[in-house]
Amino acid sequence: MKKVFTLFTTILISSCATNSEWTVLFDGETVKGLRGYRQTEMPDSWEVVDGTLKTKPDHGIDLISEDIYKNFELELEWKVPIGGNSGVFYFATEEGDYIWQTAPEMQVLDDNEHTDGKNTLTSAGSLYAMIAPSKSVVKAVGEFNQVRIKVKDNQVEHWLNGTKIVEYTYGSKEMWELVEKSKFNSMPLFAKASEGHIGLQGDHGEIWYRNIRIRKL
Repeated sequence: MKKVFTLFTTILISSCATNSEWTVLFDGETVKGLRGYRQTEMPDSWEVVDGTLKTKPDHGIDLISEDIYKNFELELEWKVPIGGNSGVFYFATEEGDYIWQTAPEMQVLDDNEHTDGKNTLTSAGSLYAMIAPSKSVVKAVGEFNQVRIKVKDNQVEHWLNGTKIVEYTYGSKEMWELVEKSKFNSMPLFAKASEGHIGLQGDHGEIWYRNIRIRKL
């Protein structure tokens, strides 16, 4: 009986450890756990409008999470204007001048009007400049798209609007071969961190985010 109880306790603890509670970074009113890239506070280039966190026109500072994440599940929604462009970063550090010098990116884009949409490697949902989405599921401009990024033991998944569209192994030989073929091959800090900040790109014009939450796995 003691062995059974011990086994049950072990399973319960393991389950709790891999199913932690969500941390809400933005609930439609309040921003918690985010700050400007290489800054200590939330920059005034972002504002809360109608339940969304958006950039102000002609302003731009990327946001990062205060916490560091290795195994995690991130959920959020985004909306772009016509020709809009942004991105969701992970494993970011603040060693470079810009967040994209260290962090892989899930592309956020108006595929129809932005030039990046002409190349599937840089289209909405892609692992930017390296892996194209398996299919296009992005919604029309003005509608919110649902994102889920999951990383567990270096297995990375990009989900967009309920569909898994990118899957790869972070740090694998295959990933480094893709890096070598991309513009990131000249960036010595790119994808070197085994854990890092979550980031939201804010220097590419107007973008709207909402329902931002994350949990450690």
